[in-house]
Amino acid sequence: MATENQDPIQIAADKYRSFLHEEARNTEWRHGGPPIYDDVNKLFEEGRTKEWPKGSLEEVVQNALKSWEMELSHKTRIQDFRTINPEKFKLIVNGREGLSAEETLKLGSYNALLKSSMPEEFKYYKADEESFESSHDAFRVALPRGFAWEVISVYSGPPAIAFKFRHWGYFEGPFKGHAPTGELVQFYGIGILNVDESLRAEDVEIYYDPTELFARLLKGPLIAGSEHTDSASTLKCPFNK
Repeated sequence: MATENQDPIQIAADKYRSFLHEEARNTEWRHGGPPIYDDVNKLFEEGRTKEWPKGSLEEVVQNALKSWEMELSHKTRIQDFRTINPEKFKLIVNGREGLSAEETLKLGSYNALLKSSMPEEFKYYKADEESFESSHDAFRVALPRGFAWEVISVYSGPPAIAFKFRHWGYFEGPFKGHAPTGELVQFYGIGILNVDESLRAEDVEIYYDPTELFARLLKGPLIAGSEHTDSASTLKCPFNK
């Protein structure tokens, strides 16, 4: 328990995420202060399939990406980011055109990862119609224990780091008009992280199959009276066979 004169920077320390509490007084945080990751850290520790040795390349890569995601989700100014080279940074998802640091920050992590070139009638999640806040709220409600992330394998070291990852949570809250099932929701993917001499990300390439995610999130029955019910019922969802 923190005492009233305890340094708030120290209270916010997190063993998996660097730069969460360093220079926090000068950082503009989206919700007024550094986030607390206790719930998702618990989910991560209970559900991870790999526990990497301290200081190993796998642990370094895993924590670096957790730190980048933290900054993307909770800092509001690129100048406060410590995990990327802002002049060179690009986020490339499933071969689409790369997003700059500012573009990625404006969209938010969920919208950046879930943008799709599928025909409109097959888009259940329409990233272009979601704000940063609405996208995070949707997944925070659907996965109330958090959306944990782990490195499964690292295939090459810096400066071009190739890795396999797993992302998971439990569908325990409604998602876009669909009732929760309580089931595990997870997907796997491949990433390529190019870093500079200071190990800051210059570009991140992510490849994954979004049907792994949405097949679970759209599995629950439609909730009667939900604001999403009418629109959801007219969609031709390719994930539910």
